[in-house]
Amino acid sequence: MTVGEIASEPATAQTERQKLRKHFSRFDILFFLLCTIVGVDTIGTVASKGAEAFTWLIVLALVFFVPSALLTAELGAAFPEEGGPYIWTSRAFGRLAGAVNNFLYWITNPVWLGGTLSVSAVTAFTTFFNDGKDLSTPAFYVFTLLFVWVGVLAAILSFDVGKWIPTLGAWSRFVLLGLFTVTVVIYGIKHGLHGFGAGDFSPTYAGFVALVPVLMFNYVGFELPNTAGDEMTDAQKDVPFAIFRSAALSVALYALPILGILLVLPVKAVTGLGGFLDAIRQVFTVYGGHVAADGTATLSGAGSLLGDLAAIMFILTVLSSGVTWIMGSDRALAVSGYDGAAPRFLGVISSRFGTPVRVNILSGLVSTVVLVLAHELTHGSAAKLFGAVLGLAVSTTLVSYLGIFPALAVLRRKAPDVPRPYKAPIPGIISIVLSALILFASVQLVAPGLGDHWFGSAYAPDGWSHAERWKYLLTEAVPLVGFMLLGVLFWALGKPTRASLTDGE
Repeated sequence: MTVGEIASEPATAQTERQKLRKHFSRFDILFFLLCTIVGVDTIGTVASKGAEAFTWLIVLALVFFVPSALLTAELGAAFPEEGGPYIWTSRAFGRLAGAVNNFLYWITNPVWLGGTLSVSAVTAFTTFFNDGKDLSTPAFYVFTLLFVWVGVLAAILSFDVGKWIPTLGAWSRFVLLGLFTVTVVIYGIKHGLHGFGAGDFSPTYAGFVALVPVLMFNYVGFELPNTAGDEMTDAQKDVPFAIFRSAALSVALYALPILGILLVLPVKAVTGLGGFLDAIRQVFTVYGGHVAADGTATLSGAGSLLGDLAAIMFILTVLSSGVTWIMGSDRALAVSGYDGAAPRFLGVISSRFGTPVRVNILSGLVSTVVLVLAHELTHGSAAKLFGAVLGLAVSTTLVSYLGIFPALAVLRRKAPDVPRPYKAPIPGIISIVLSALILFASVQLVAPGLGDHWFGSAYAPDGWSHAERWKYLLTEAVPLVGFMLLGVLFWALGKPTRASLTDGE
């Protein structure tokens, strides 16, 4: 039995699948996963919570990251068809659930690319190449729109060409985060470190509420390569191989730079948007430059050269994060289009490129709209734009996993005879624990502190007061509900495709 036998398939599915090309090898998957999971745009956000952030990073690696790797290794090897998480969710719970879940899974990424990632890239450019001065509005739009549409173009190109962005992005992560970690050691030897007492690492419930959503946001994505399942050369062997190796590398690539930032900068000086970049500037003064009494770092000579190189790698790193997620989520939306859970117009694979060009262009347009709206609504404030879009991206991403994680236990029951090259232990418990953690994080994103002191001083996001709790609730809940309703609309527009199911529905 295959996943196609669990639910009937429209006649259009085979037509579109024949246009796909097998270019996705074992190490392509590994590099793709590293770009998917290791994002440098949120390192400052995590570090800004202090030493406790490091504790929760390790705890969630054990109770969330590892179980999700086990879950995805089984589903990715057992059900390797194109569309990955959409296939698993729709075959477990039906096409309506798959449509809503998949719309949330997709919409996050153009929002993220046009908001958080593009602003992070601009900040790196201004920090190292423009003396920290903001770009003029025309220059801002030129830079960010070029950033967005280069990413879209990479997603459009056939995978044997487009995959080089994730490959370069993976190596940029190794070099950037490795160089930063080594430099922190040199800086510590030369200038000393802030240091922490054991009590600073003590976990608290307030810290958990503040950190668990963004850490989970960092730790999801193992399933993304399976959105290109039919383009893999040997999915059943390569998926588990890549997942387990990328898991170990990802924890190290997150933990070391976060610890480095905490050792170098006072917590009050670490910001969500510029924390990592500020730490780079400060530690790179060991190669040339100085730190003023007010904490301002100025680079010169070799320090300036290496700082510029780090900025370029940072920009390439955030670009590759966006490209991998756009590549994957766009494929999942295209599959739902030819499977009857989205408009058939979107479910088209280009014969020339072997990619979902129509969805790629739609993602670029959504990214552009988000970029312009967010920039204008925040009056050009990069920090406000970054925070607003990151919150929306995290919430929509996490909610989509409420369909993906339970699929492990359900498909074990619905399709027990499907060959499973790898089988996760205790599938029911894994599905329940992961789903419960995602549900908790999602609730806390919408209503921080609910169950203790909703929107109290320990839980309210920076810049918000207790009196604004209902306003904050609406800003988070209304887009989520709107996206879910759009998912239902996509499902309704897929009715003509469902009418052509091979055995009726």
